[in-house]
Amino acid sequence: MYNILICDDEKDIVTALKIYLTNDDYRIFEAYNGREAVRIAGEHEIHLVLMDIMMPVMDGISATAELRKTSNVPIIFLTAKSEDTDKVLGLNVGADDYITKPFNPIEVQARVKSQLRRYVNLGGMVKKESHLVIGGIDIDDEAKRVTVDGEPVSLTPIEYNILKLLMKSPGRVYSSSQIYEQVWNENSYGAEGTVAVHIRHLREKIEINPAEPRYLKVVWGLGYKIEKGEKG
Repeated sequence: MYNILICDDEKDIVTALKIYLTNDDYRIFEAYNGREAVRIAGEHEIHLVLMDIMMPVMDGISATAELRKTSNVPIIFLTAKSEDTDKVLGLNVGADDYITKPFNPIEVQARVKSQLRRYVNLGGMVKKESHLVIGGIDIDDEAKRVTVDGEPVSLTPIEYNILKLLMKSPGRVYSSSQIYEQVWNENSYGAEGTVAVHIRHLREKIEINPAEPRYLKVVWGLGYKIEKGEKG
């Protein structure tokens, strides 16, 4: 899954771009000025940025220069036809491409795919084995941090390890005994009740409606799984 940051001070434009980029492989982050974009890029692993030029607080040129101090992530400028000088300046400070408003949805999709493909093929994107993402759930195993739809979630060590186990093999069904043995590292005798309690607590933290979970599913009589590709 690729994390795409859309930054524009006009919310209608952000909404339109989100619609254009609706895709199981994309997770969208939103910012409405350059400072927000820099902050989000520092807190999350962003794979591509769509950046407006004229914005309050911090404009797109300044934000791009700031991002380029630490990241080689592809940046596509969102420009008006009258901003030719800014296009050139943006490319000089490190932008990779630009799209002129009003947008053609097909062009947006094509340019995003092209930049992501180039980023991956040239080795700019390093896939971390310690980073797991399914839908809106994001585990950074190095930092031991979990976010759901961009919001941090506080898990106990047991809850964290159950979630990580299931996310490492999406779609696979684990019995209570298998979960207990791999998370607790003990014989699973009498494990069913213990695992069920922790699953319930985990659901309360990662699901909008624990009674109708999007992610953590029960397979009756068999065990538990996280659906592969389940969207947040």
